Amino acid sequence: MATISDIGVAAAINILSAFAFFLAFAILRIQPVNDRVYFPKWYLKGLRSSPLVNGAFVGKFVNLDFRSYARFLSWMPAALQMPEPELIDHAGLDSAVYLRIYLLGLKIFVPIAIIAFTIMVPVNWTNNTLEHSGLTYSGIDKLSISNIPTASHRFWTHLVMAYAFTFWTCYMLKREYEIVAAMRLYFLASEQQRPDQFTVLVRNVPPDRDESVSEFVEHFFLVNHPDHYLSHQTGFLGLWGNSVDAIDFYTCKVERLSRDISAEREKVTNNSKSILPAAFVSFKTRWGAAVCAQTQQSRNPTMWLTEWAPEPRDVYWENLAIPFVFLAIRRLIAAVSFFFLTFFFMIPIAIVQSLANIESIEKALPFLKHIIELKFIKSLIQGFLPGIALKIFLLFLPTILMIMSKFEGFISLSALERRSASRYYFFQFINVFLGSIITGTAFQQLNSFIHQSTNQIPKTIGVSIPMKATFFITYIMVDGWAGVAAEILRLKPLIIYHLKNFFLVKTEKDREEAMDPGTIGFNTGEPQIQLYFLLGLVYAVVTPILLPFIIVFFGLAYVVYRHQIINVYNQEYESAAAFWPDVHVRIIAALIVSQLLLMGLLSTKEAAQSTPLLITLPVLTIWFHRFCKGRYEPAFIRYPLQEAMMKDTLERTREVNLNLKGFLQNAYIHPVFKSADDSDSDIAMEEWEQEPALIATKRSSKRATPMPSKHSRSSLSLPEVNNECSKP
Repeated sequence: MATISDIGVAAAINILSAFAFFLAFAILRIQPVNDRVYFPKWYLKGLRSSPLVNGAFVGKFVNLDFRSYARFLSWMPAALQMPEPELIDHAGLDSAVYLRIYLLGLKIFVPIAIIAFTIMVPVNWTNNTLEHSGLTYSGIDKLSISNIPTASHRFWTHLVMAYAFTFWTCYMLKREYEIVAAMRLYFLASEQQRPDQFTVLVRNVPPDRDESVSEFVEHFFLVNHPDHYLSHQTGFLGLWGNSVDAIDFYTCKVERLSRDISAEREKVTNNSKSILPAAFVSFKTRWGAAVCAQTQQSRNPTMWLTEWAPEPRDVYWENLAIPFVFLAIRRLIAAVSFFFLTFFFMIPIAIVQSLANIESIEKALPFLKHIIELKFIKSLIQGFLPGIALKIFLLFLPTILMIMSKFEGFISLSALERRSASRYYFFQFINVFLGSIITGTAFQQLNSFIHQSTNQIPKTIGVSIPMKATFFITYIMVDGWAGVAAEILRLKPLIIYHLKNFFLVKTEKDREEAMDPGTIGFNTGEPQIQLYFLLGLVYAVVTPILLPFIIVFFGLAYVVYRHQIINVYNQEYESAAAFWPDVHVRIIAALIVSQLLLMGLLSTKEAAQSTPLLITLPVLTIWFHRFCKGRYEPAFIRYPLQEAMMKDTLERTREVNLNLKGFLQNAYIHPVFKSADDSDSDIAMEEWEQEPALIATKRSSKRATPMPSKHSRSSLSLPEVNNECSKP
């Protein structure tokens, strides 16, 4: 079991590691040759074309301004200077709200830590229960609830603090939910035209009906024959043969390939086997799209399914080919696979926990006993090795979970990431949290389990659970301190960029493609944050010494990721903070888990008087969650018709001749069907959002709505769609 000195050694190692990462980053970021690695977002937005250091141009490869090296931490205040409204304009609402998760952690745990260290730590410390218990413990454990004697009146302090911490957490959750919901509605109301505001995804359309909305072409197979590349003989190694002009040759070759591609596209478009019962249907008004997306279109609830279309960047095209009837089967298979993955992962978790037990290592490897007993080595093993080993075991998990989410058939990248995030959180709850507690307790108190009666085992477990705080402290320092600092260094993108730049880059476009800005990574980042919420809420009453380590993580991560969002990350999509209900419900779940664990812990301490009062806490928390779900969640699921009507009316008033057809008709074309001209449509779309095109239009009657042809493309710009989706 890790002692205070072991924790001190681990803290020193992780602090030095974090400082080394920050120092290396401070030096590398100001080198001109690395400018595209540490500031790619500004290049992608077209706001930067040459390296800048402190607002001035520097040399080509190495920064010779030695004064800039002295200000190696200047990036921290610079990351905090951009106001939130400007950050939303610069990086999007998703990024700004994601940062608010870190702020929420600080708002919750800083007051809780102050109260806990003022009241609870003295109450726990001024006892000597562990000294006479016969259990293995350390000095840190004397600060926990384990040091309170059985049936003591001091447990009333923990009960009152549990209520105080619950009420404070719920208050902050409600306040943040209200703020984020208002931010989302304001963002949607103030934003310029986006294709997904006018577009509905229609699925499970009967393919044999003439009135089907559209048949979406999904599969595309481009056949390249060898003669495409060998049709002109230039001679052996250029030593003999007919001489031709290189520009004429490659121009002819490009034209020939373009004709083949166009022919193949036409062939696939007219192939009945490529027709799918799904379509993106665009409306002239947000009101029409909102009515269609949020209502049932058919008597049969499994036909003509409508939902809001994701924005074009957010569409995961591969899953549109999955028949609707197979989705339930796929999700059942994925659920069973995830079940076995979760519970079989207990084996490496048990191995990790055995590393924290010196006695187990000495029994397995007796020839290392003399080395292990060295003070520094012992501190390193108990204070640092378990955390880093667990981090390594979890390295490939996000990729596996994302594959499962894609197999389930979700049709947007944001939905894939949210699904993967929910499973990652559940996995960490079962394995990292519960698994570490159960297996760790078994290893540490094995001698007590063997030499005591059966009815005493629950009591031993109740006393031992708070002692696992030392393991989680080491994990927080490895993952939350050194891990966050390593994120800003971007060592892997740095190496890959320079390798590509040296061997592959020939043009400015190649150099831009060599940049790897990356994204926030919601599917991995948010579940990891939620683990810290869980640990903080569980141990706030049980072992408050863990709280400062969590606070350092939230503060450090907020600064680092704010810098990355401003300068590095380039989000693949914008969901307008649609993930916040998931954030809220996971914190609520962590709060309920903390209450149930405290209830079980106090029952082993024979504090029966507190049990009825503790039962009230989960009930109140669930009621609070239902209130927030009914009050704020609709803003993240449905688009109010009132808001849609106001937006449409205001837009038509300001721009009388506005016509969206040219903007919407090519928005949802599959990437493989985009021509060279269409590849620039994203730029045109951004320009349209800034200044919409003014083209005369005439509103069509809903009775005269033209129906699409059988082989029409996936995106149709229709005035209105049938009586159920039309404005009366």
